Amino acid sequence: MKAGRALIYIAAGILSLLFLLPIYILILIAFQPPKYTIAALYPSLVPKRLTLANLVAALSGTAFIDPFLKSVETATLVGIITLILAIPAGYGLSRLPPKVSYPVLVLILLTNIMPGVVIGIPIAVQFIRIGLYETVVGLALAQTLVTLPLATLILQGTFSSIPRDLEYQAMIDGAGLLDRLRYVLLPNSAPGIAAAYLISWMFSWDEFTYAILLMPYHSTLPVTIYTDVTRGNLLAGAAFSVVFTIPVIVLTYGLQRYLRGEYISGGLKGATT
Repeated sequence: MKAGRALIYIAAGILSLLFLLPIYILILIAFQPPKYTIAALYPSLVPKRLTLANLVAALSGTAFIDPFLKSVETATLVGIITLILAIPAGYGLSRLPPKVSYPVLVLILLTNIMPGVVIGIPIAVQFIRIGLYETVVGLALAQTLVTLPLATLILQGTFSSIPRDLEYQAMIDGAGLLDRLRYVLLPNSAPGIAAAYLISWMFSWDEFTYAILLMPYHSTLPVTIYTDVTRGNLLAGAAFSVVFTIPVIVLTYGLQRYLRGEYISGGLKGATT
């Protein structure tokens, strides 16, 4: 038993190293002089000398603030729109018979198979006509097409895990649907709601395809980083990427207690029971 647990810890440690190594290398490139990183024949994984010159040069040489704020606005709006639509969808599916809810969930998730370019181009044409092209609202609406199915799956599983007796008792006490949602369902589904919001926010934060199709001239930070890298400004791209991860780390840390596997897998479990 102890040997099996030790193997689990070893495997978890190896996987953690594999995930953290690219971030560590990115930090080395961003906060070391080029002669120790991209200009070195054999770059060392041990930091030689740390400097903020790369970050200062990147921030002073590129319009960073506007793309950063657009990314924050878009991701926040995507999370809000997704929850507004996914909460009633997840609740409705959780109350349907499994033979009905499971095919609907699969059909909803199948919409994410379509490439973003195939969907984004006709959306861009329509947004030009109605005035949503090059706007944060238009980009958020397009990105919600991808986040909504995932959030619906999570919230369907979350609502399915809430005992029906709680809702039945509220109905006996005379609570209507809105009262049941406000006082019974939403408070008990807060962890699932937080997980759905975090996943939606993180997807929008680093989404690229819709951003470059719908906001090509005043776009979000991922497009700015891509532009700097393709122009050969690797140090600026690395510095931007480090700054780019800070909001994700902060938000994930703040919601980490809600990130549990049952909120992601619960949708399919609830649909198949």
